[in-house]
Amino acid sequence: MKQTKFLFSVVIGILMMNACVSKQPENETGSIDQQVDALLSKMTIEEKVGQMNQYNGFYDATGPAPSEGGAKIKYEHLRKGMVGSFLNVRGAEQVRALQKIAVEETRLGIPLIFGLDVIHGHKTLAPIPLGEAASWDLEAIRQSARMAAVEASAIGINWTFAPMVDISRDARWGRVMEGAGEDPYLGAKIGVARVKGFQGDDLAANNTIAACAKHFAGYGFAEAGRDYNTVDVGTSTLYNIIFPPFKAAIQEADVKTVMNAFNILNGVPATGSTFLQRDILKDEWGFEGFVLSDWGSVMEMIPHGFAADLNEAAMHAANAGSDMDMESHAYVNHLVDLVKEGKVSEDKIDDAVRRILKVKYELGLFDDPYRYCDEAREKEMLYHEDHQKTVLDMARKSIVLLKNEGAILPFAKAQKKIAVIGALADDKTSPLGSWRIGSDDGTAFSVLEGLKEKTSNFTYAKGADVVTGDVNFVLELNENTTDKSGFNEAIRLAKASEVVVMVLGEHGFHSGEARSRTNIGLPGVQQELLEEVYKVNKNVVLVLMNGRPLALPWAADNIPAIVETWQLGSQTGNAIADVLFGEYNPSGKLPMSFPRSVGQCPIYYNKYSTGRPVNVEGNVFWSHYIDESNDPLFAFGHGLSYTDFEYADLKIDDSDPSGIKVSVVVKNNGKVAGEEVTQLYIHDKVASVARPIKELKGFEKFMLEPGSSKTVSFTLSNAELGFYDNQGEFIVEPGMFDVMVGTSSIKGLTGSFELK
Repeated sequence: MKQTKFLFSVVIGILMMNACVSKQPENETGSIDQQVDALLSKMTIEEKVGQMNQYNGFYDATGPAPSEGGAKIKYEHLRKGMVGSFLNVRGAEQVRALQKIAVEETRLGIPLIFGLDVIHGHKTLAPIPLGEAASWDLEAIRQSARMAAVEASAIGINWTFAPMVDISRDARWGRVMEGAGEDPYLGAKIGVARVKGFQGDDLAANNTIAACAKHFAGYGFAEAGRDYNTVDVGTSTLYNIIFPPFKAAIQEADVKTVMNAFNILNGVPATGSTFLQRDILKDEWGFEGFVLSDWGSVMEMIPHGFAADLNEAAMHAANAGSDMDMESHAYVNHLVDLVKEGKVSEDKIDDAVRRILKVKYELGLFDDPYRYCDEAREKEMLYHEDHQKTVLDMARKSIVLLKNEGAILPFAKAQKKIAVIGALADDKTSPLGSWRIGSDDGTAFSVLEGLKEKTSNFTYAKGADVVTGDVNFVLELNENTTDKSGFNEAIRLAKASEVVVMVLGEHGFHSGEARSRTNIGLPGVQQELLEEVYKVNKNVVLVLMNGRPLALPWAADNIPAIVETWQLGSQTGNAIADVLFGEYNPSGKLPMSFPRSVGQCPIYYNKYSTGRPVNVEGNVFWSHYIDESNDPLFAFGHGLSYTDFEYADLKIDDSDPSGIKVSVVVKNNGKVAGEEVTQLYIHDKVASVARPIKELKGFEKFMLEPGSSKTVSFTLSNAELGFYDNQGEFIVEPGMFDVMVGTSSIKGLTGSFELK
C-alpha cells in the first residue's frame, strides 16, 4: 500500500512538473532576435502591453495573496501576464516567489525582470558617485560597479537604474551626488566604466545586471537647481554637453536600458518626446535596448500641461518611444484601447515589447528564470570581505585634498593632543550617503572608529548636531539651527589640543533626489561652530562630508587644511584615517567646481567667453559681479597631494596625419610616492559655432615614486577636435587651437597648434 502511494505521488509530481514546464515559453531555436519574434507572434495585445508595465513591489510574495485594493489588482495582473517587471522587490526568496507566478501560472510563462536603484553599492557601499568621479580612476570605478552588481544579483536583482550620466553645473541640485559632475568628457568615460562594471563580460552570468543610463535628457539642467524643474537649453549645449555621456554609454558600452527624464525640453516632457526617444536615441544612435519611464513620469505629463488625462498621457508616451511605464499605471489601463482605437499603432507596441523581451533573453532569464534566486549565494555575497576591500580602495581614491597650508597634513604617528569635533565624526549612517535603499543603517565605519585604528591620542566632542528628529529618505530634514549647547565643550577641548579635526558638512540626506538647496554652505550652526573653534586654535583640519560642492569662502580663507571626503560609504572612517595619517596619499581631483557663493551657480570651467570678458577700460562695463569674483573657490580638476609634481617640456606635434601628438614630462619632486592625474585641455579659438574657453579632452592617472618622472602622451584625433553644430552634425574645422596640460583646469603648461 505504501509503495502504491509512493508511485502515485511520483506520477502526480511528474504531471505537475510537466504542467509547470508547459507554462514556460517553448525553447525556440535560432538567434535571440528570432526567438523574440517567435514569442511575439504568440502574444495577444493584452500580453504585449503587460510586458510594458512595471509595478512597484506590493506584498510579501511568500505570504497569502492580497485580497483587496490596489494590491489585489496588481496580483491579478501578474497572474494574467500583464506585468513585465517589478522594482523594489528584494531578496532571493521574494524574487523567486513572484517569478514563479510569472513563469508557471501565466499563459506564456514570460519571466519578469527585477529592477532596483543600485547606485553606489547594495549592502556594501562605495562612495557616492560624485565622490567616485573625484578619483578619475576608471578601473576603480568599473570595479566598484562590478561589486555592486555581484551583491545586487545575489538578492535576485537583474537590473539597476544606474548609472546616472546627467551632466550638471549647478551645485544647488541635490542629484549632483548621483552623477559624475560638470564635464561631458569625464562624464562619458565614467558612465562607460560603470555600465561595463554592472553588465560585465557576459550579461547572462548570474552575477551581472543590466544597466540603465539616465535621465534622458537634460535633467541635470533644471532651472535654479530645483529638482523636477523646467529645462531650457540651447542646441549646442544639448548636443555637446548633455548628449555625449548617453551616446557613449550606448555605442561604447552597449547599455541595455535608458530611463527618460521628469523634465520638459523645448516645452515637451522627455517622456513624451519623439525627438529624444525615437529620432535621437533609437534611430540616429541605433539604441537596441528599451526605454523606461521614470517613476510616474507618464502620469506627470498631465500637470506639465501636455496631456489632458492618463489616457492621453499613455498615447503620447507610447508613440514617442517610452517602452515601459514605471508606476503610472497608464499603459496597463489604457494602451490596449488606444491600439484598438488606432491612436497607437500595434507596430509601435511590437517594437517596445521586442526590445524588452530581447533584454530578458540576453539576461538568460528564458533559459533559467531563477538564475538570480540562490539564497546560499545571497548569504555569502552580502557584506563580503572582498567587497569591503573594493570600497575601501575606492573611498581612498575619492578623497580630495583641497588645501594644506604649512603641510599640516599628514599627521605624524606620534601626533599628540588631537581634538575631533563634529557630530558627523561619530556617525555610522550619514556617511553612507543618499540612494542607499538596499543597505543598513549604522554599517559605516565612523571617523572615530577609523582614528582608533591609528592612534589613541585624540579626544572627541560633538559640538552640535547637524540635523534633529526623524531622518528618512522621503521626509524633509530638520536642520539644527538653534542648539549650540555643545559649543562650550568643543571650545574647551580645542583650547587644550595641539590640532583640531573638524568633521563638518551635510547629512547624507541633504543631497539626492528632491534635495535642492539655495544655501549651499555648512548647514545649521556648523559654520558658527567652526569659527568659534578657530578663535581658540588655528591648527584646524576641516574634514568635509557632503554630497555636492559647497560654498565655503570663510573656510578657504582661514582654515589651513581642508579635506573633501564626500560621503564615502561603508569604509568611510578607515579611508579618512588613512589619508589623515599619510598611509594613503590623496590623489582625487574635483569633478565639479566649488563656488565662492551660491549666487555664482551654475558655475563651470568650460564656459564661453563673453563679448566683454575682461576689464579693459577700467570701468564697470564688463562681465562681472560687483560683490564677488568670477572665479570658483576651487576649480574643476583641482586636488593636492602630499608630494609635489612638476610639469615640464610640453611638446606638440601636428605633423602626424593620425592626430595631434601632445606630450609633457611630469616629475615627482617630493619625498613620498603619489598619484597624479595629468589633464589635457583645448580651446578652438575661432569656429563657426563659438567654443568654450577650455575643454577637457584627455587625462591619465599614474603613480610616481619620489624623484622619478614620466612622459605623458596624448593624441588628439577628430573625436577630440570636433564638435556638434546647431543642426546636430559633428564637424571638424581647421584653425588655431590652444592647448593646456597640467594638474587642474587652471594650472598647467600652455601651447598652440594649427589644424590644417
